[in-house]
Amino acid sequence: MDTLLGLLKQNARLSNAQLAAMLSMTEDEVAAKIEEYEKAGIIKGYSVILDEEKADKDLVTAFIELKVTPQPEFGFDEIARTVMMYDEVESVALMSGAYDLAVTVSGTNLKEIALFVAQRLSTIDGVLSTATHFVLKRYKEKGIFIGAEAADERGFVSP
Repeated sequence: MDTLLGLLKQNARLSNAQLAAMLSMTEDEVAAKIEEYEKAGIIKGYSVILDEEKADKDLVTAFIELKVTPQPEFGFDEIARTVMMYDEVESVALMSGAYDLAVTVSGTNLKEIALFVAQRLSTIDGVLSTATHFVLKRYKEKGIFIGAEAADERGFVSP
């Protein structure tokens, strides 16, 4: 992976001046390269990594495994397109192994996600089965530690 892309992936808030200094480039060269990546569709967007427990106590996230029947002429793409159009869906990926599509969804409670799976995902033509896994706690997201507290270096003293 390009070093500029690696730095942006690690921290998209780095300024062009900071990136230029790290890469021994000029700010104009960095700006031009980023614009080139955006126009080529290599950079699709920029996002924030949140500690969801602190940001929104009511948010529930689930990973859903879908087993599907590939569609003639379209394979898995048509079902994936249908799934990704729902607002609740954050990501969809084609997988190897025991299931075909991995879907990440968010909602305000377990029942909302369960209803989404039962009423929307499982009723799509070609969906054979689903398995829903609820996220209980996040420890690391895109290389960033979530909710990590500073270690207490004082040690334990017993009476």
